Amino acid sequence: MHMACYFRRSIASKLSRALGRSEDAFISAVCAIPVSKKQQSPDFRLSVNTLLRNGILPTNGDLQAQTEALASQKVLEQLCQERHKFGVKSELFDGLKKGTTVVEFSSPNIAKKFHAGHLRSTIIGNFIANLKESLGNNVIRVNYLGDWGMQFGLLGAGFQLFGCQEKLKKNPLQHLFDVYVQVNKEAENNEVIGQAAREFFRRLEQQEHQALLLWKQFREITVEEYQQVYKRLGVHFDIYSGESFHQQQAQEVVQQLQRRGLLKTTEKGTGVVDLSSAGDMSSYSTVLRSDGTSLYITRDLAAALDRKERYNFDEMIYVTDKSQGIHFQQLFQILLAMGHSWAERCQHVPFGLVQGMKTRLGEVVFLEDVLDEARARMLRNMSQSKTTKEMVYPEDTAEKVGISALIVQDFKGPLGSDYKFDWDRILQAQGDTGVFLQYTHARLCSLIHRYGDGEEGAFDPSLLLDQRSISILQHLLRYDEVLYQSVQDLQPKHLVNFLMTLSHLAASAHRELPVKGSPQAVAQARLRLFSGVCTVLANGMKILGITPVEKM
Repeated sequence: MHMACYFRRSIASKLSRALGRSEDAFISAVCAIPVSKKQQSPDFRLSVNTLLRNGILPTNGDLQAQTEALASQKVLEQLCQERHKFGVKSELFDGLKKGTTVVEFSSPNIAKKFHAGHLRSTIIGNFIANLKESLGNNVIRVNYLGDWGMQFGLLGAGFQLFGCQEKLKKNPLQHLFDVYVQVNKEAENNEVIGQAAREFFRRLEQQEHQALLLWKQFREITVEEYQQVYKRLGVHFDIYSGESFHQQQAQEVVQQLQRRGLLKTTEKGTGVVDLSSAGDMSSYSTVLRSDGTSLYITRDLAAALDRKERYNFDEMIYVTDKSQGIHFQQLFQILLAMGHSWAERCQHVPFGLVQGMKTRLGEVVFLEDVLDEARARMLRNMSQSKTTKEMVYPEDTAEKVGISALIVQDFKGPLGSDYKFDWDRILQAQGDTGVFLQYTHARLCSLIHRYGDGEEGAFDPSLLLDQRSISILQHLLRYDEVLYQSVQDLQPKHLVNFLMTLSHLAASAHRELPVKGSPQAVAQARLRLFSGVCTVLANGMKILGITPVEKM
């Protein structure tokens, strides 16, 4: 059923009960109205005219006004009662299965500072987890760290040659980064270093004590540093996992593949799984090196099997850049070939690249640089603005608004597309930006703080029949449709666009529907309207991963 018809059934049901008429007649008449694919909002006038023509409603009195007033009352009452649950209790979600969702996202490599390239995976995964959680799913947020593999053989060998425990204590990730760069450079012209790297990784795989001790030190240092960045972003994880957790299980996966007759050995001695439909090796995945050590996909297979056993998830979502599309396609194919039908409920959400992300110092390498730059630029913009309110912690507000700007810029288009990063555009106070979204919310909070939210006592919905109020109310009634659309394709752009339109409608209404100086009943009704908008803006921002500010 088309979403607009879902909406119409819901409104028809409410109107029939309120006006004491037949619900079936209401629903038949309203849902018989042709629905345009381009229709973005409910059309009360068309619905009421149809009901009048069909004789379902009496023609005496101003039925248009009665219906619109009734709809206004219903949506605002619903907002007051449900607050942060508004929209998520819609009948649209009745058919959606609620269960356990595992979301794997962020997943940076240890022993390196948090690269700006991991920002997209972090904020997109956080959005998906928030969305699923808001709709009643039990969500398990997994950070699957890149903490195993040949690069740690190189780093381990490099640290033994160029590392310094004293420097590691002072500036851990920077020192490890410097060591990694140096050993890579040396390895280009020195085969001995390459051999030392392979030997160190072999010792890791065999659980040799000294090698493991150094590796654990690198991992603990990294996780502590990363948690500081996640705290700034407002992101949390239930589990910090990693490839290392599954390196022994990876060998068990190889044995399972062997028992099922899926593992083949090439002339070079590598272990592969034939994925071709004709069985001619035209498409295959390598799961074992010739020296018997595991590969990334082998450890991913082990991780998937382990998570199914531990959490018995209903779906698992991986959030990585689009270059890993083939990897996940092969991962799911191998799981299905092993007889695990639940692999059909595993999904890869790919995203494009960010082009031109720079700070004043040049090309960005680390995410902290981006967050610092966003905060500094926002703080400067706020200090130059005449409308900025006095704040106890302006840096904290600048940080939150700066991060909002980064998130909105990222979420405006399809996730799979690359986009060009532009500091000036994303930090504009006007237009479809995170700054404007936060400013609208803060302005409404200020209004409510001064005059109240209008929720004490009854209000007269007939005082909200002006075009501005009706446009806002019609838009608010689309919120459940937008959440439904978002959960279908896991794209945040629907919610961003909805909140932007709501912000523009609210900004116009704030100018044209004053509270101050209006009769008390009118002021009360308008405050109820603005309070409802404020609630939905905050709810939507939180799903996106944005912390709403109340003053700026």
